[in-house]
Amino acid sequence: MSQLRDPAHRVSPRARTMWQLEAGIEALVAVVVGVVAALVWVPGGLRWGLALAVVVGCVGLAVVVPLWRYRVHRWEVSATAVYTQRGWWARERRIAPMSRVQTVDFAQGPLARLFGLATVTVTTASAAGPLQIEGLDRDVALRLVDELTRKADLVEGDAT
Repeated sequence: MSQLRDPAHRVSPRARTMWQLEAGIEALVAVVVGVVAALVWVPGGLRWGLALAVVVGCVGLAVVVPLWRYRVHRWEVSATAVYTQRGWWARERRIAPMSRVQTVDFAQGPLARLFGLATVTVTTASAAGPLQIEGLDRDVALRLVDELTRKADLVEGDAT
């Protein structure tokens, strides 16, 4: 029996920082809502314990999850397929044969632009949905879009 290996390439190290900033913003919102809720609706001394638990939990997630995501997120393109691995709690590995590639998209949100990063989305003829490679260096993402488009076109040309 053969072992499924991790894809060869990591995302950009800047993705880790961007994910930490995103998680920090989300944690800040959750802390404000959680602390206000604890102070308003929880009686007596429990309110401060709950407020502290919310703060510790949110800060922990904002620090740990982006590091974990960076360790897991990987990608690779071969002559015949696109491989992705993503997730932080549950890992998802996807392999899309070039013959199934329908579209290749490049996207940058505001934070991604700030960090010089991008996401490449590969839409396939699959019920599982598109493959996404988040946190790529912008130039790497642009080259990858060109490469995938060329390879998918070659495969399609071979089929006709």
